[in-house]
Amino acid sequence: MTQTTPGRAPAWYRGATKDQWRTFTGAYLGWMLDVMDLMLFAMVISDVSADLDFDKSAAGFVASAALVATAVGGLFFGFVADRFGRTRSMVFSIVGYSAGTLLCGFSTSLTMLLVFRVVVGVCLGGEWSAGTALVSETWPEKHRGKVLAWVQSAFGIGYALAALVAAIVLPIGGWRWVFFVGVLPALSALWIRRHTPEPKMWLERRERVSLGGAVRTLLTEHTRPFLVTLTFTSFAMLGYWGLFTWIPTYLATPVEEGGVGMDLVHSTTWLVLMQIGAVIGFISFGYVADRIGRKLAFITYFALAAALVPVFVSVSQPAVLLVVGIVVSLFGTGFYSGFGPAFAELFPTRIRGTAQGVVYNGSRAISAAGPATIGVVADRFGPSAGLGVTTAFFVLAALTVAVLLPETRGKALA
Repeated sequence: MTQTTPGRAPAWYRGATKDQWRTFTGAYLGWMLDVMDLMLFAMVISDVSADLDFDKSAAGFVASAALVATAVGGLFFGFVADRFGRTRSMVFSIVGYSAGTLLCGFSTSLTMLLVFRVVVGVCLGGEWSAGTALVSETWPEKHRGKVLAWVQSAFGIGYALAALVAAIVLPIGGWRWVFFVGVLPALSALWIRRHTPEPKMWLERRERVSLGGAVRTLLTEHTRPFLVTLTFTSFAMLGYWGLFTWIPTYLATPVEEGGVGMDLVHSTTWLVLMQIGAVIGFISFGYVADRIGRKLAFITYFALAAALVPVFVSVSQPAVLLVVGIVVSLFGTGFYSGFGPAFAELFPTRIRGTAQGVVYNGSRAISAAGPATIGVVADRFGPSAGLGVTTAFFVLAALTVAVLLPETRGKALA
């Protein structure tokens, strides 16, 4: 018999059912591989741009276009999740973004690469909303923040996998084979489709809204939470994508051009180690948010991220840069764990997939301005100046939450 400390609730994983663990595993795998495929481009920007002959501004535009496309995917796959099931939507999304990543490897021009990255973006837009709805509706509310935080921590693993794939495959087969490896996540869809059940909450909700009905309900009956979540999430993602899309390039840029001047081995090692901070950030945010509330947790992480970015770009010693980078990654990514529980608690089951898909991926689309802006600033003033711009985005996210976001900790799902 499991012993628990008197007066303390059991750990979140105690007593979990087989179906709960299956939904957790399916969502974890889907999100980890989603991030891996998305970040592969960031790992090979320099090689692709040199081969296809385009500059940093064009590279930033390609990265931004993929983020814009996620808004379309978020709406479509969110509707699929509400109408046909969370698991089905997640499987279709994984197969789609895997195929799109494979196609990127066949690009012979900037235009082709742009089109294929848009395909990747559309399909990536559906995985997060389906996976978070799946877990939110399966696990109890008292542990919702912690469980979704552990799922979100797959982001760090996916980012590290992208760095490792690039480090191993790039020297051997070139950037095209890095994208070819990106088709492998499609294999996980077979396991997810076979072993991950739909939530009882969704199955028991017999009302199935149309796409137009879901959008109308979101915009007319839930206008305020929609606008508030879209605003603060957009600012947060502008900060994140502006910072982390260009960090690999910043590390590889020669010192005389304003970068750190690391070679492939050192920059890859640094990126992998940096994900230690990301994983700690993702997991810690869930515990913090369940303890002190979603609102204060968001404000804390945004404010610390804003304060640390200027420190990061001012450091030149590799050892100190690594330590600061891990801490920046902790607070500059950890807040992602709060999106799932906060959105789930603000929107009802009948439109939850659509709402989460539109808000999360609509924010990703808006945040597309981040990589593009940083690319332009980096071309004119150097990469460190470009990265420094992200501080303002994190500050705006903190202010929006402080003024407008209601507290939803412990709220039962409707």
